[in-house]
Amino acid sequence: MKPRRNRSQILAAWAACIALATTAQAAQLEPTVLEGETAIHDPSTILQQDGHYYIFGTGPGIVTKFSPDLLHWTHGAPVFNPPPVWTTNAVPGYRGHAWAPDVIRLGGVYHLYYSVSTFGKQVSAIGLTTNPTLDPASPDFQWTDRGPVIQSTHGLPFNAIDPAVALDRDGKLWLAWGSFWKGIFITELDPKTGLRLAADSPIHRLAWNESIEAAALQRHGDDYFLFVNWGRCCRGTNSTYEVRVGRSRSITGPYLDRDGADLVEGGGTPFLESSGRFIGPGHMAFFQRENADWFSYHYYDAERRGRSQLALAPLYWTKDAWPSVKKPE
Repeated sequence: MKPRRNRSQILAAWAACIALATTAQAAQLEPTVLEGETAIHDPSTILQQDGHYYIFGTGPGIVTKFSPDLLHWTHGAPVFNPPPVWTTNAVPGYRGHAWAPDVIRLGGVYHLYYSVSTFGKQVSAIGLTTNPTLDPASPDFQWTDRGPVIQSTHGLPFNAIDPAVALDRDGKLWLAWGSFWKGIFITELDPKTGLRLAADSPIHRLAWNESIEAAALQRHGDDYFLFVNWGRCCRGTNSTYEVRVGRSRSITGPYLDRDGADLVEGGGTPFLESSGRFIGPGHMAFFQRENADWFSYHYYDAERRGRSQLALAPLYWTKDAWPSVKKPE
C-alpha cells in the first residue's frame, strides 16, 4: 500500500482535479488519476460513514472499495459469497458475478441494489441486500438478502439490470433500470422495504437508443436529469461508451435534451465522451463534497491496457441549468 499523503498534498490534488475540469472541452474530461486499488467497473453512488467513503462495483459477490479521502482507494471484501439462493434459481447460468450496483441510505439502513444476469441475455433480475452499517469492523455489520426487486424475461420491453436508485422532491423512492431492448424504465419503490410498491405498480419508460444502459438520476433545483450511456462497454480501449443527458420536471419524464428531443425518441445531449487516455467513460453516479456536486464514473485506461478505472469529477451547472464538466465562466 502506498503511504498516506498529507493534507497539503490532498488539497493540491483536488485543486488539480478542479483545474482540469475547468479547462476541459464540452463533453470531454481528463480527471486526476486516483491512487491505490482503483480498478472498478460500473461504480455505485459513493456514501460516507464515520470518516470513510464507500463505493461498490461489478464483480464476484459485488466489489467493495473504501477511501479516507476520495483519492486513495483500498479493496474490501465482497458483499456476498456465495450469492443468495434465489439468484441462481432466477437466472440460468448465473454464478455470482453481480453487475452495476447502486446504494442509498434510508432510515438509517443501507440499501444495496445489484444486477443478476448473464451477458447479452434478457432473463435478469435486480436484487436488494441491506446493512445497518458499511463499516466491516462494526459488530452490527451484516448484509441481509431482501430478494428480487424486479425481474425480466423474454418478451418484456426491458432488461432488468443496471439499477439506479433515487429520491424525488417529495421523498418518494424510485428505481430506474434498463439495458438495450426498449431502453430505460422507472418504477416507484416502498421506502419501508426498499422493494417495489406492488407487483403491478406503474412502470414508466424514460429513454431509448439502439445501445443504451447505465441510467443515473440527479435532481437540481426543480428539475430532474437523466444521464444514460450510449455505445458499447467492456471492450477496453475499443469501448464506445459516452454519456448523454436529458431534463424533466417530473422524475417519471418526459426527459428532453437541449434541443427539445425526447429521450424516448432517441434524444440526448452529449455530456461526457472519450478524451486522451480516458476511453469510454460511463456509469455515472453522484455525491456531495463540501456542499458541491460531484460525480463518479469508470473509464478504460489507455495507459493500463484498457483496464476499467474509477474517476471522480466536479459537476457544474450552466446559466440555463444544464449539467456540464466545464466550469462556467
